[in-house]
Amino acid sequence: MNTDLFEIIRTTRSMRRLKPDPVPPALIRQILEAGTSAPNGGNMQTWRFLVIRDPAIKAAVAQSYRRAWHEIVGPRYRSSAPAPGSSREQFERMLAAAEHLADHLHEAPVWIVPCLEGGIHTRTSGSSIYPAVQNMLLAARALGLGATLTTLYLLFEKEAEAALGLPDGTHSYAILPIGYPLGKFGPVGRTALEDVVFSDRWGEKWPEA
Repeated sequence: MNTDLFEIIRTTRSMRRLKPDPVPPALIRQILEAGTSAPNGGNMQTWRFLVIRDPAIKAAVAQSYRRAWHEIVGPRYRSSAPAPGSSREQFERMLAAAEHLADHLHEAPVWIVPCLEGGIHTRTSGSSIYPAVQNMLLAARALGLGATLTTLYLLFEKEAEAALGLPDGTHSYAILPIGYPLGKFGPVGRTALEDVVFSDRWGEKWPEA
């Protein structure tokens, strides 16, 4: 297990190619405990975490996911320029991995579906669930497990959440497929700080760059 926090942060790639091998329940528990250690609005802890191993549920939700990728998201990405900080070759590799996930999502041994229960879902709602998601991604990386945050299925939210069996008033915010990675962890590809950080006023160069 890796315990160097900054190394974990720098190397928590989206791992979209996963082995079907079972993941021990004790490791999933550690990931969930990391999630529930995250900050959330008023410490109300309205989060709920659905752990899915049932092949039938995964297969049903994966239909919405594949449709979202092949009909909407994949074509849009393929017609756009490479992501910032990526070459065309790197971008194509990322798209190939994303398509692999779309076609094999149901094969990931475990999903964690982070949800919020009750209340009115607004632009700020994610502040009470996405910190938990990031904690879980970092915990998975520390344990040598691959994972990614994906929300494509929400393009067909009603169908997918019905397949997940969520009650009225509860909504999911992502799927985290988790398993042992087929690829290797490594540095994430990001733009330089001087391209995204301003000082005091928008557009003003950050002097520490």
